[in-house]
Amino acid sequence: MVAGVLRAENYDRAKKFYTEVLGLRTEDDPAGPTHEGRFWAGDGTMVSIYERPGMPAPQNTTLIFAIAKDRFDAIMAELKAKGVTFEDYDIPEIGLKTVDGVAAFGDGKVAWFKDTEGNIINIASM
Repeated sequence: MVAGVLRAENYDRAKKFYTEVLGLRTEDDPAGPTHEGRFWAGDGTMVSIYERPGMPAPQNTTLIFAIAKDRFDAIMAELKAKGVTFEDYDIPEIGLKTVDGVAAFGDGKVAWFKDTEGNIINIASM
């Protein structure tokens, strides 16, 4: 098993986002040195989030959620309905351009958004 690790300016705000918006199951970890918890995703994967005020969010993708191709548009619509704003990028040097928040790669789609803590999250059809 592999777990992603994210920092949060405010753990309680991040916890609400990951449970209520993304629908992940959580387990707080009161034994850790910081305010932190584990958030369970599909197929046994998880994200560990810890509170670290003052630490800037990374400027790169921090998590990718792989989703079924036939569910991509529906999941994107569900997230928008919950207040998620998708990012638009135009980075010619790597061949990346989004249209209405979505980049097409072959027969797949990819979209990026930021969580409440500024971490860049990606959904990708697989």
